[in-house]
Amino acid sequence: MITVIKRNGLSTEFNPQKIKDAVLKAFVEVEGPQVRSSLRVADVITGIVNKVVEQCRNQDAVTVEDIQDMVEQGLGLSGEQKVTRAYVLYRAEHERLRGAQEKLPKISYLDEQNERHPLTLTMLVSYLRDCCAGHKGVSPDAIAKATIRNTYDNVTWPEVLQVAVMTCSSLIETEPAYSNVAAGILLKQHKVTSRKHLGVSAKAGYGTDLIKALEHGVAIGQLNPDLIDGRFDLKKLGAAIDEDRDQLLDLLSAQTLFDRYFQHDGGVRYERMQVFMMRVAMGLALEEKEPTRWAIEFYNLMSAFDYMSSTPTLFNAGTMRPQLSSCYLTTVPDDLSGIYHAIHDNAMLSKFAGGLGNDWTPVRALGSWIKGTNGKSQGVVPFLKVVNDTAVAVNQGGKRKGAVCAYLETWHMDIEEFIELRKNTGDDRRRTHDMNTANWIPDLFMKRVFDGGQWTLFTPSEVPDLHDLTGKAFEERYEHYEELSRQGKIKHFKTIQAKDLWRKMLTMLFETGHPWLTFKDPCNLRSPQQHVGVVHSSNLCTEITLNTNKDEIAVCNLGSINLPNHIVNGKLDLAKLERTVNTAVRMLDNVIDINYYAVPQASNSNFKHRPVGLGIMGFQDSLYKMRMSYASEAAVAFADTSMEAVSYFAIQASCDLADERGAYETFQGSLWSKGILPYDSMAILEEQRGAEYIDMDKSMTLDWAPVRARVQKGIRNSNIMAIAPTATIANITGVSQSIEPTYQNLFVKSNLSGEFTLINSYLVRDLKALDLWDDVMVNDLKYHEGSVQQIERIPQDLKDLYMTAFQVEARWLIDAASRRQKWIDQAQSLNLYVDGANGTKLDKTYRMAWYRGLKTTYYLRALAATSTEKSTITTGQLNAVKTV
Repeated sequence: MITVIKRNGLSTEFNPQKIKDAVLKAFVEVEGPQVRSSLRVADVITGIVNKVVEQCRNQDAVTVEDIQDMVEQGLGLSGEQKVTRAYVLYRAEHERLRGAQEKLPKISYLDEQNERHPLTLTMLVSYLRDCCAGHKGVSPDAIAKATIRNTYDNVTWPEVLQVAVMTCSSLIETEPAYSNVAAGILLKQHKVTSRKHLGVSAKAGYGTDLIKALEHGVAIGQLNPDLIDGRFDLKKLGAAIDEDRDQLLDLLSAQTLFDRYFQHDGGVRYERMQVFMMRVAMGLALEEKEPTRWAIEFYNLMSAFDYMSSTPTLFNAGTMRPQLSSCYLTTVPDDLSGIYHAIHDNAMLSKFAGGLGNDWTPVRALGSWIKGTNGKSQGVVPFLKVVNDTAVAVNQGGKRKGAVCAYLETWHMDIEEFIELRKNTGDDRRRTHDMNTANWIPDLFMKRVFDGGQWTLFTPSEVPDLHDLTGKAFEERYEHYEELSRQGKIKHFKTIQAKDLWRKMLTMLFETGHPWLTFKDPCNLRSPQQHVGVVHSSNLCTEITLNTNKDEIAVCNLGSINLPNHIVNGKLDLAKLERTVNTAVRMLDNVIDINYYAVPQASNSNFKHRPVGLGIMGFQDSLYKMRMSYASEAAVAFADTSMEAVSYFAIQASCDLADERGAYETFQGSLWSKGILPYDSMAILEEQRGAEYIDMDKSMTLDWAPVRARVQKGIRNSNIMAIAPTATIANITGVSQSIEPTYQNLFVKSNLSGEFTLINSYLVRDLKALDLWDDVMVNDLKYHEGSVQQIERIPQDLKDLYMTAFQVEARWLIDAASRRQKWIDQAQSLNLYVDGANGTKLDKTYRMAWYRGLKTTYYLRALAATSTEKSTITTGQLNAVKTV
């Protein structure tokens, strides 16, 4: 016997006739009474009943809702979409009617003095009303009723608000604005706790919060006393705060900021949102001649979410240890003392928020002779195990995981072991499960792959100059060493087929996600700084391409333009973009002078060359606003022209700073000093690589002649542009990450702050306009893994517009990246999504990436053989995942 738990809590015996009646009623509503005698309908109903019985047979008890979920799933699988919709609407209507008849429980809450007060609908709606203000489609009444129903007598007030936030979270999938309401509830309560901690009265303005927070932060030793020493006009800064900008936050951004970014004292966050933004702005304006003026300008840019500084800058600007830089690149020398000094530097840099890229190519290979001991080297791999464990151990006090990426050139004898470091099988002493790895690939290797040639592996102790050679010079010297190996003058080498190594690289990339594929020669041949050194690796996220050596640890300072905020009436607003870029470049340049440097080599490098990395985020949102599918020539063209505009304005902004502050120290001899812009450096790469091995678009829309003339007079920063992943700051600003396509239109995102329902608000808006947004559509999106492609009701133009990441062919991502790359002096974090990945697809994809002139690639996202469990479609619970 199957026991069914009814809604009133009582139990009854399972009755299959009730299922038959409910499903038949749905068929009759859609097709008319004649279907009662239909054999097709009878077969569908019988199949559903049998399936429900099978699913319930081994369970002690099931609820009415469980059975209705099973019936709905069975209808969906039967292909009867209209009948399924009728059944879902029937359930929703009856749930609404039950809710209307339901009496709210009479409960009380406890205040801070532990005194009881009635928790009434009226008072809770009154509290929630301003949190809902300005957000369409939300109901404070619905939130309040659900909150009262889902709490208990003698609950504390903070717990009431927590339930209200959870209620909003459960409603996000039906109305995205509930995410903003949830953020409003969090911020409203945070206002109370912050003011209580700081002693700010309830009637005070936001400016008072700013002054009190700064004074408190200085008093407890967290904030820089320079913030309150008189150089800033604090009253003017307080008056500049715009409280309405709190409403820009959604639940994910508010929770992320609260958990990880706001300054806290004994666990109490005493910074409010706009205080946090102003504190960062002040920290970046400390060395300005007019600090108040620039702090306000910086604040306005960030608080409006037109631009956002990187996470280390947001963490530490204005603090006692302002480590504001995002990433560091090092070269590890080939001696034991140098290796462990490099690991020490990793630990110190990781401690204060830096992502790391280590060049390990100089370290001699396994089996190489060691002069000092007359023994043989253990190679690179054992040291990388130490690096891995150091990254785990040093994690910024739990604020952010330590993160490092090791790079190795493709001719290194240890490359075959290196590319297996992330495997889950084999000797665990030669595995690094927690760090990233990347191949640093010379063009000659790719040519050998294309041409079916052989490839020779060497130890750097016998061919030390290969590490610093690029282009034709590398090719000539490499072929010279190959000849010496054939003559027996080089003993420690190995010759293999280039395609075999390439295949192994792709296999490991698919199986483990590593090593990433990055390309040495385009990074160097297009580098403005090739006159003073060599780019030996990229960084943690593959967008930085700066020189490193034993005396210089390269540093890059990042920030990103929120591109959709610059789309006005379906077009890129160039005037606004220019204003944003000018201010952003100034902020980034200021980081260099204010920054705390954990090791002297980083300070040496940063002050010599002053590199910055201005990027973009929200590219996919911009396409939505312009009604362009990511998989289109229009999107590729926009990637081109938008990056051209950013480059055009950024280079001139750096020239403006050079006029004001002077050019960077190593400017003379750089490509800039010769009037060679990033666009022009494509010709260098083509000449060195060979025209038959490269295909990059060379169109332009702006007049670059004046920029070439101007840049020769001086520029402030050796490098200016790089597109970072923007994972967290995109969450903060509520846009798509970096240049990524939408992952899914509806999914649950997990991070250090919890689990969050994310839904594509652009899609919801469009479906509402067509009167297609209802409970059935929500369930359809869940059923189809956030994809709209299989939902018949959705018109084709929306299906094209709202393709998800694995539905956009990788060639569109590569073409768009190639068009951007011609304007960028560094690189871009480019994830590649491949549906149904196999050897042939990966081979074509990565060959194309190199052929299109990309400098680097980042993660490979290959669609795994999984599907979402559909049994929770209408319950609002997280979807489980099962292997198929």
